[in-house]
Amino acid sequence: MMESKKEIYDLIPQQYYPKTELIKEGTSLEEVLETISKTKINYPLIVKPDIGLRGLGVKKIISAIDLKEYVAKANFDYVVQDLIPYENEVGIFYVRYPHEKRGIITGLVSKEFLIITGNGFSTVEELIKENPRYELQLKALKKEYGKKMLEIIPKEEKLNLVPYGNHARGAKFIDGSHWINPKLSKTINEMCLQIPGFYFGRLDIMYNTIEELENGLNFAIVELNGAGSEPTHIYDPRHSLFFAWKELARHITYMYEISTANHKNGFPYLNHKDGMKEYRMHLEQSNKICNF
Repeated sequence: MMESKKEIYDLIPQQYYPKTELIKEGTSLEEVLETISKTKINYPLIVKPDIGLRGLGVKKIISAIDLKEYVAKANFDYVVQDLIPYENEVGIFYVRYPHEKRGIITGLVSKEFLIITGNGFSTVEELIKENPRYELQLKALKKEYGKKMLEIIPKEEKLNLVPYGNHARGAKFIDGSHWINPKLSKTINEMCLQIPGFYFGRLDIMYNTIEELENGLNFAIVELNGAGSEPTHIYDPRHSLFFAWKELARHITYMYEISTANHKNGFPYLNHKDGMKEYRMHLEQSNKICNF
């Protein structure tokens, strides 16, 4: 709980993630514009809460007008970030014991975005309603798109309604663990060895092709999640609840073993008082983001 995205990005070598700047709550629009100009973060860009919650509050910003609206509403710290240019997203779960130099990929999930294809006569809203899974997001999409919901999409033109690979925002998760091979494992391990103290968690990565990703080319880390990570390949609709329980138990066991090894190396456990304080702060932050 209460993990700062910016603090985590700062642990990752710069070449692996997009340009990112932290904006503190209450910063004026003028200062934000000056920051993105100075750091050469260009439109379209991504804005998201520094301490997030299931993809809520993440927004693609097309112009200074969009940014002005976000800055005016945000009652939390947030990050502004270059838009990653790759179309595909994958979640890779990585585990390494502190005394070892080689970790393993324990699960891989690919993500299918909420993409509609125009037919030349149906509105955006009508196309959404054709897919029961998409329709579950209708209320949020109406709030996001407003009058655009009544527009007619030209035939064969595609529109990515939610360009973030988040389950709560409507992305479909597909188990891609069959993509795990020695080449990909070597590339991911070499990268993770450069992130201090990272032994357990999920890397959400945008990439061009799986072959290029295997070779360490044309990809960027969207986010790195630690102990709060889930092995999200369990959400593939083909899997059973029993499969999910088994995978969760397997990963909780990894986390326990890594935690006890770290403790022996001098890292303290979180005590009850600090844990409850974090939990209260988490509830407060969650309320802010949900109401946003």
